[in-house]
Amino acid sequence: MFAKEKVDQIVDSYTDFSIATICSHSALQIFNGAKHYGIKTIGICTEASRELYESFPYAKPDEFIMVDDYSALPVDELLEKQAILIPHGSLVEYAGEQINSIALPIFGNRGSLLYERNRDKMFNWMKKSGLKCPKILKPKEINGPAIVKFPGAKGGKGYLVVHNPDEYYSKVGEEAKTMIQEFIVGIRAYVHYFHSFDGDAGYQTSYGRVEMMGIDRRMESNADEIARQLSVGANIPISFTVMGNENLVLRESLLPQYMEMARGVCNTSKDLFGGIHGPFCIETIITEDLDIYSFEISARIVAGTNLLESPYSFYTHGKDYTTGMRIAEELKEAFKKKKLKEIVY
Repeated sequence: MFAKEKVDQIVDSYTDFSIATICSHSALQIFNGAKHYGIKTIGICTEASRELYESFPYAKPDEFIMVDDYSALPVDELLEKQAILIPHGSLVEYAGEQINSIALPIFGNRGSLLYERNRDKMFNWMKKSGLKCPKILKPKEINGPAIVKFPGAKGGKGYLVVHNPDEYYSKVGEEAKTMIQEFIVGIRAYVHYFHSFDGDAGYQTSYGRVEMMGIDRRMESNADEIARQLSVGANIPISFTVMGNENLVLRESLLPQYMEMARGVCNTSKDLFGGIHGPFCIETIITEDLDIYSFEISARIVAGTNLLESPYSFYTHGKDYTTGMRIAEELKEAFKKKKLKEIVY
């Protein structure tokens, strides 16, 4: 992995900084948040996407760097512009293992992104954090509904449900790299957090504080339309491609469990890879018995934070406030206090 000492040297050379991100996923929110705090923004953009990002005056980046595709990050140009890269799902998907070696300051800890990409490491992290997780199955152990997931951050695309080993092998094959989880029935709740070394809200962790920023539920096609399909006699295979997000408010008695879960995830991350910093999401299912199962951690901002009206961020910050604004504020304060090296890698 690119040495932290070299990232620190780069940060030490910055006389100012700008926020850069790939024009995808949650970029509009990130650019808008930076504008609230007077921080220059850079959009890494393909020609096909530029018109969209030029069409929103309050979320348009100050400058574009054009690329042919998002797997080729313009590192040298970003360094010249004293950029800090904000990771989101598209970076995890398109940059892949390059995250190991990108010679550029990344907000947060790139080690957390590598844990997100590797599902075995992710589940080890979750279990060490005390989270209740669905069983991980081998193909021969499938005996009932199980969900099959593929590597990367693909927004649920390609996930499928199988019921026995023969169905798995016929649909997936012998050599595919997958994770198979038992299928838990319940309500999905994607809870957004922000860990800060300097924060004064939320729950105390071993090295800072963790805040709850919001909760969403993802709208998946065609999993969320199964009742309509059945009503018209359609026989369409279930799929889980995310199309959008809905705001969600949980019964208040569940919130202490979710805050303790976040604290466990942060404390364990410190031991495993030096700590998570900034936004992350614990993806959960709540059963009818109010058992909470965690099936993934997204170790960066998630698209569900694009919902701009969450009571939890209001209760924490006393105003309409987004995760994009929280990122910008954290970076601006760290730069002012000469603590950028503590929150980028």
